[in-house]
Amino acid sequence: MDFELSREQRDIRKAAQEFAEGEFRDIARECDLEETFPRSLLEKAGELGFLGVFIDEAYGGAGLGFLEHALILEEFWRVDPGLGQELCSVTFGAEEFLLFGTEEQKRKYLPPLTRGEAIMGFSITEPEAGSDTSSASTLAVRDGDDWLINGSKVMIGNGSVADFLLVFCLTEPEATSRHKRHSILVVETDREGFDADKIEGKMGLRASNTANIFFSNVRIPKENLVGTRGEGFYQLMQFFDRSRAYVAAHGVGLAQGALDLAIQHVKTREQFGQKIASFQVTQFKIAEMATHIELARTLTYRACWTVDQGKPDPKVVAMAKWAAGRTAVEVVDEALQLHGGYGYMNDHDIERFYRAAKVLEIYEGTKEVEKMIIGRRVLGRF
Repeated sequence: MDFELSREQRDIRKAAQEFAEGEFRDIARECDLEETFPRSLLEKAGELGFLGVFIDEAYGGAGLGFLEHALILEEFWRVDPGLGQELCSVTFGAEEFLLFGTEEQKRKYLPPLTRGEAIMGFSITEPEAGSDTSSASTLAVRDGDDWLINGSKVMIGNGSVADFLLVFCLTEPEATSRHKRHSILVVETDREGFDADKIEGKMGLRASNTANIFFSNVRIPKENLVGTRGEGFYQLMQFFDRSRAYVAAHGVGLAQGALDLAIQHVKTREQFGQKIASFQVTQFKIAEMATHIELARTLTYRACWTVDQGKPDPKVVAMAKWAAGRTAVEVVDEALQLHGGYGYMNDHDIERFYRAAKVLEIYEGTKEVEKMIIGRRVLGRF
């Protein structure tokens, strides 16, 4: 059992750290306040090879693994969660093409993503279908050689900036099994009948795009079906068993960034004639935060390793996602506490980190869903 990263992995992590430090610091607060993301940053990330490194070289990626992807995202989130989230989400869903897409789909949609020339998203959530994905009602029906899509989705990452979206649609409403009713389709966002309404005023991650989207007789060709008709639910579950592994790295990165800010503050802030860092209570807090982060990091890396070995472990992946989200929320809370009243002001970065943390226990599988997966895997049949 080897817990050491390879030389290549260490180099990737260092390069990601240097990129984030050099490109994020000066713009992070402004991007959060104005709820914008500079396209130039996406292009730079693409030029340097940070986007979709898990995508095969034949389709423009680096042909690396989910662990390398997680290392990059951890460093991005460590510097700024909002910008880190957007640079993660531009390829969010690409796994569906790799797992189930045709050769034509892979060559058409994947290379522009890795170059930073295109943005995608995965449109799943609906007003009445959040964690219960099998209740999604956005309807796609065959009309000759085309599909016609009608319905709406809510809180979709990149909904108003994506060039194309994967859309989880109801295609087999008469199927007796609720897990055999859906399919996944590619929808280019310039098609007639597609509309998106950007969501503003989010609690956190404001630099990343989120939108409600609407389909009114959106017509797409039959070739835009990804995978097998009626198998969309199972394809979605296989995606989650992979994506949640690296989404856990979001929590690890945010927590580490919050700890970094706390350490910097307690080493400079004085109370009662001495540095806050000299107080035992402060040292205990820092020790607990660092330990919880290392636990979440180890679990996250293990989860990514199972994916890279070709045997994703849903239990371990769920553990990593839940633990990392919880760690982020708890660590950033203590980090802000160590800042005192200063941490409550938006001219201190910890305030932005605090607002960003909570969503890690909600999106990509709520903490309740993750614990349900873990419980069922541990208990087995009874």
